[in-house]
Amino acid sequence: MLNEKVIKLLNEQVNKELYSAYLYLDMANFYTNKGLNGFAHWFKLQAKEEVTHAMMIQEYLQDNDIPVELEGIAKPHGVFNDDVKAPLVLALEHEKFVTNSIHTIYEEAVKFKDYRTMEFLNWFVKEQLEEEKNADDLITRYELSKNSLLMLDHFLGKREEE
Repeated sequence: MLNEKVIKLLNEQVNKELYSAYLYLDMANFYTNKGLNGFAHWFKLQAKEEVTHAMMIQEYLQDNDIPVELEGIAKPHGVFNDDVKAPLVLALEHEKFVTNSIHTIYEEAVKFKDYRTMEFLNWFVKEQLEEEKNADDLITRYELSKNSLLMLDHFLGKREEE
């Protein structure tokens, strides 16, 4: 049986993952409005990934006979103006926030010797390394290609669903 604190944190994480999807859809909208459809495509796929993550946690809770409590999704807080780089920086900051959240759940699972949840979260710990690296790499690519933004946009438009 899962500890109440771990249950609470996992339920909160479902909602954080759904917020992440909402945030990335907002970023996709920003790039679409700028005519950067490759950037928009990249963030749309990122949003789909976040929904998948939420559903994985939801299923884990349900498999353990724990009800899932969905909350309202807050409006994304990103204000980008005309700064094409701003959403990229916010995406990296947000992934670090999610990583910290996953680590907090893991720490609680360790505290309560919840080996099942620790095993489940191992995938998320590894995934967050990839998420942060992808966000950081995107900023690097942007910095390297500021003078050829359309080439980077074309490259990002080729991202495939995993």
